[in-house]
Amino acid sequence: RRPVLGCRELVFRNLSKILPALCHDITDWVVGTRVKSAQLLRVLLLHAEDHATQHLEVVLRTLFQACTDEEAAVVQSCTRSAELVGTFVSPEVFLKLILSTLKKTPSASGLLVLASAMRGCPREALQPHLAAVATELAQAHICQASENDLYLERLLLCVQALVSVCHEDCGVASLQLMDVLLTIVALAGATGLRDKAQETMDSLAMVEGVSGCQDLYRKHIGPLLERVTASHLDWTAHSPELLQFSVIVAQSGPALGEALPHVVPTLRACLQPSQDPQMRLKLFSILSTVLLRAADTINSQGQFPSYLETVTKDILAPNLQWHAGRTAAAIRTAAVSCLWALTSSEVLSAEQIRDVQETLMPQVLTTLEEDSKMTRLISCRIINTFLKTSGGMTDPEKLIKIYPELLKRLDDVSNDVRMAAASTLVTWLQCVKGANAKSYYQSSVQYLYRELLVHLDDPERAIQDAILEVLKEGSGLFPDLLVRETEPSSTSTARPPTASSSCSMCRPCQLHSDHAGLSHSTPLSPPEPEFVAFKSHKQGTSVPAVRL
Repeated sequence: RRPVLGCRELVFRNLSKILPALCHDITDWVVGTRVKSAQLLRVLLLHAEDHATQHLEVVLRTLFQACTDEEAAVVQSCTRSAELVGTFVSPEVFLKLILSTLKKTPSASGLLVLASAMRGCPREALQPHLAAVATELAQAHICQASENDLYLERLLLCVQALVSVCHEDCGVASLQLMDVLLTIVALAGATGLRDKAQETMDSLAMVEGVSGCQDLYRKHIGPLLERVTASHLDWTAHSPELLQFSVIVAQSGPALGEALPHVVPTLRACLQPSQDPQMRLKLFSILSTVLLRAADTINSQGQFPSYLETVTKDILAPNLQWHAGRTAAAIRTAAVSCLWALTSSEVLSAEQIRDVQETLMPQVLTTLEEDSKMTRLISCRIINTFLKTSGGMTDPEKLIKIYPELLKRLDDVSNDVRMAAASTLVTWLQCVKGANAKSYYQSSVQYLYRELLVHLDDPERAIQDAILEVLKEGSGLFPDLLVRETEPSSTSTARPPTASSSCSMCRPCQLHSDHAGLSHSTPLSPPEPEFVAFKSHKQGTSVPAVRL
């Protein structure tokens, strides 16, 4: 309720005498004094009304300082005082003073005073200044001045004040407000603050009459990316623009498919081997995420395949090349993961996957030797996808180079990798079956038989079963060769079964009986013990020979 006229007149006449002492006491070292002084300032401004304009510079300077107080009661009273300033003083006056101060020295307290003043300002008075305020807040010297969560929270309060006061009028400054919110989401360290920024984005979408924040992205993604990517050649892992770019790519949804002319060239430039490794890891992570949902993100308009050559030759291929160091290995893992997301996203046609295979198969084969189990596992799956897609259309010279690398992985330290390698060998044999000149592969398949039979005695039952499936798949190619490989050597001594013994056929006997017509009751004599050196997944190392 408005104070009576006599009290208002009394305060107006004596305000200039009271303010200096009050402004001094509001920063006193005694908490009680500061609290009472802040409360008194609010009462004085309530009585002074528009007469406070002539003392505004002193009042604002006091509020800037008092809003940094650790005592919550002091800050609360000061925000109420700032709201009264917004209510009684023309926004043209207080905005000029506050924004000029923020331009010189951006601070969390200054943003809090600005947000409170705008919150107390009438809509019709604030609306003419809406675009100017939003533009100033979107400037890098304010919205990127600090990554401190308190600063970003106060910046968010400014946007919330504009949206809550101006409502539909915010359409004239929608791009600038979106830019500020995007910066807050990108720089915020606290999850709660990011959630508040997302809620404010939804509120902005609602007052603009659109369904959600993704519609805001669709409306503004072009200008946003144009501004953010202007300095992409100078980005590092800690650049605010990189963080903003990551947020846009991750959250814009279907709108991303409309912005590929901005996105792909930026990725190509920033993912070159000469760029900051940590930045490349971040970008590969984001790219893998959107590729897994390509139909709803990067390929929402069906335009992504037209950039496939750039992605494979200029982005993935350079990062799959071997370089020494753990960071380089991590980047190769990220690139392999990205390739797996691309090939499994169902965005590419069979012909396009064959083009990717033609470009990247040599690099993928080299990643089978990586120290990272995840890299080796994903590489096996990628090769499997390539082979399933190509069928018997792969060049024989290139196809025949694949199986030796997969055979090495049967000796991997990880059973998951060994299982994946066995599955890929099944697909490789299917490709050989579909080839025209099967005789070209005879010696390779014979060698494959010989090596696979060794692994039938693996201590892991799951591995035995997987190897058996590979042999069954390949048995139809050259059955005579397989039977010959399963037969005991001429120097071995046969040990016929006795009446009291029961036969438990080994895996080679099972295969031999399947293809030579032997019964379960007449097993082959076991071969003489062999010694086999198992290779480690690391090139150049081996495990001592073991007796089979």
